[in-house]
Amino acid sequence: METDEMLTVFDREMREHARPDGPGTRVERAGDVVRRTGGADDWNGVVWTAPGLSPGRARTEIAAQVEYYTALGIPEFEWKLYAHDDPPGLGALLSAAGFAAEPPETLLVAPAADLAAPAELPEGLTLRTVTDAAGVELMVRAHELAFGTDGSRLRHQSLARLAEAPDTFVAVVVTAGDEPVSSARMELYPGTGFAGLWGGGTSAPWRGRGVYRALVAHRARIAADLGYRFLQVDATGLSAPILGRLGFTALGTTTPYVYRTTP
Repeated sequence: METDEMLTVFDREMREHARPDGPGTRVERAGDVVRRTGGADDWNGVVWTAPGLSPGRARTEIAAQVEYYTALGIPEFEWKLYAHDDPPGLGALLSAAGFAAEPPETLLVAPAADLAAPAELPEGLTLRTVTDAAGVELMVRAHELAFGTDGSRLRHQSLARLAEAPDTFVAVVVTAGDEPVSSARMELYPGTGFAGLWGGGTSAPWRGRGVYRALVAHRARIAADLGYRFLQVDATGLSAPILGRLGFTALGTTTPYVYRTTP
């Protein structure tokens, strides 16, 4: 499939017809946007904008989403802007309305079957599937060590997925003895050909030893076995080169624009 064709499929399946990403969340078409809404600890925001959106309509939609999420008491929400979204200059309109741009990410896609393989880890490391609260705690600790960020939201979302939608969620953690050193997740989107890879990160002492690549291969094998054709990643500058070497194709870039409704 050509890159432009794949991007069209991705926009249609994963954005315009987005699914709820967890228990208690909902997706709705509101005017010229599609938005996903949940609780304060869920991901909230705009995932799609109508092609051909004019600057005037964009300003109207921006104001409407700010009003909507503020009225719900959601402390922050995101407008997920893709480089090919209309109108040109939408990022500037979002900034003018009080949104803060975070670092851009690369949208990458690869055939799951091409990357599926056993996870080959360095000696002394063990791969564990997260199936309960204890596993979630290990995963959260690994995530915090790798990224230096608070894992409270990840804990909430992972526990909810395991309890209410375990068939759409795969999480793994790599340990050295009892200590977590790496973790990764995969979200499955029934009704589409896509599985999303998220959160792959390894603590500093274990980087550069193939752990990240092993977790990609492991999740690819699960996705392929379940009948998903493609893996999708929003990759940071650190992981994008690795994924490119593994065979992922860049479809474009996406920039999170975050609006905080409370100081």
